Order: sequence, then structure tokens, then C-alpha cells
Amino acid sequence: MLPAIAWQGRSVVMIDQRKLPAQETYVRCRTYIQVAQAIEKMVVRGAPAIGIAAAYGLVLGVMALSGEPGPSLDRDFEKVYKRLERTRPTARNLFWALERMKAVYERTRMRGLRAVRAALLEEAKAIEREDAETNRAIGRHGRALLGDGMTVLTHCNAGALATAGYGTALGIVRAAAAAGKRIRVFAGETRPFLQGARLTVWELDRDGIPVVLITDGMAGWFMRRGEVGAVVVGADRIAANGDTANKIGTYSLAVLAKENGVPFYVAAPTSTIDLSLADGGGIPIEERNPDEVRQAGGRLVTAPGVEVRNPAFDVTPAAYITAIVTERGVHRPPYEKSLEAGTRES
Repeated sequence: MLPAIAWQGRSVVMIDQRKLPAQETYVRCRTYIQVAQAIEKMVVRGAPAIGIAAAYGLVLGVMALSGEPGPSLDRDFEKVYKRLERTRPTARNLFWALERMKAVYERTRMRGLRAVRAALLEEAKAIEREDAETNRAIGRHGRALLGDGMTVLTHCNAGALATAGYGTALGIVRAAAAAGKRIRVFAGETRPFLQGARLTVWELDRDGIPVVLITDGMAGWFMRRGEVGAVVVGADRIAANGDTANKIGTYSLAVLAKENGVPFYVAAPTSTIDLSLADGGGIPIEERNPDEVRQAGGRLVTAPGVEVRNPAFDVTPAAYITAIVTERGVHRPPYEKSLEAGTRES
């Protein structure tokens, strides 16, 4: 798989995920403003990838600064930091990555800009490298959950395009397939942005993993017919009790899975876990442009002035989640204990 995001010289290069699968084109960002806009406009998406992009965006921002260590430099740094911080509110990985970068700035700020820039770039590269390693570990832990010959339903895109490589939910699928298991994937189309139809199918087809595209409304019927062995999804933020924010439509799948006796698994790095939130009620839910719902492929599909609600995420209560897979292992209820223990070990 091509990386979703890469550092090249003094710029960040991203595959433009809005144009897949029809076109494989790339966007080069040379300023932190361009990175922020790329995150907001969904050039890059997926919680881990957003975090990596923001880290590199901070590097670009500091590379453009000048001056001696002190209050003025601190104010300039904070301006860059705040711009990147307000790009998308739901994904915990964005804030986790920026917090890591800020800690590096605080440690090096009095050593001069050259030292600060070098340290920040090294930290951003470490965040990217660690994410790729983390995804492999998630795959190793999660592959035992999938049986040979199983059909797995997934939602949105939690693959290589959403991460530094390999993927979280799709990382489990890839690891199971690499272990010799015959795995087939039902990919929900994931309206309104169609990440499942456009991105997940594209990834799996390139890997030679059998994939069947279904509309979001078909999932319950296939579960009832016994054609789905497990549901595996990613996550954008997980509260301390296991409540999980993920792409809109995930909650519906979890309820259907519970009703039909299908195990429902969440795959995410520990950087997605937000222990500061007791439950999912405190997770901010992004609402996006109504035209994403009014249109499909840039073409109007409804009355032009119709009122639209477009929450990008929903929250699945922990009671509907069979297990949460991180790089630390497979966590099961009570999540208040298992997630805290796994995060502490990291």
C-alpha cells in the first residue's frame, strides 16, 4: 500500500483520498495552514493519519518561525498549535499527537529554533513510525478473533489510508488473511462520504482479499441470514468506560449485531483512548457540511434547499462492544479496568 501521508524534504505529501478510487493524485503541503486545510477538507482522514498529519503540520509551522527563545516565540508556536488543534474535534489522536509535540517544544524551547525544529521533526517521524508498528500489533492480537472462512463486516475505512500503514480494523483482516485464513469482507458503503465504497474496497481489492460492497441499509438483513461472522470497526475516540465514537452508522451496526448474536469488535491504538472522559457523553461530535448529504459524487440527489443534519460520528455504548483490540491486546468488559490497565502499560 502507498502511504497515506509522508514527509518529503520540507513538505508533507498526502494521497488525496477525496479522489479515490478514480484518481491516485497527491497533495503537497508546504505550510501548516495547508496541512490544516487538508485535514478539514478530508484530503487526509482517519484518526491516526490525522494525528500524523497534524504533527508534521506543526513541524512546518515552526520551520517558518523566526526569533529568539522567549514569550514572542511561544506566542507564535501557540498560534500554529491552535490552528491545527481546531481542524477536527472528534478524533482523540489529533490532540494526542499535538500534545506529544508540544511537550517536545517545551523541553527544547530555550535551546534555539534549530534544536526545536530538529526535535519536533524527529518526534513527528516517531509518531508515524510507532503507528505503523502499532497497527501490526493490533493485527496480531485481533486475528485470533476471526475464524477461517468467516465473512467480516466493516464500516468506513480503518485501513492503511487511515493510518501510517496496514490499518486497525483492516489490519486485523490483513493479519488473519496472512495467517492463511480464508476471510471475506462485506464493506458497508458508509454514506455520506462513501469511505467504505471508495477506500476500503480499493484497499482490499489491491491486496487480493475478497470484498463485497453493500449499502449501509443491507447490513441487518445479511446478519439475520447468518452471513456475517463478525463486525470489525475502527474508532476515533474511546472513553474510559469503553463507549466508542466512530463513523456515523457504527452505532446502528452495533445494535443490529447485538440483536443477531454477531460479535462486534473495535480496533484502535491506545492513543485513541481518552481516559479523561468517563463515558461517551463527553465526546465532541463533528457536524459537517450539509452538501455532503445533499450530493453524491458532486451531483445533487435531493431538493437543493432541504434541511440537512450531517453528524460525522456517533457513539456506540460499551454494552454493545464484544471486545476492543489495541496494540496491548484484546480488552474485554469491564472496560474501565481493562482499558486503564492497557493504557498504563503503554
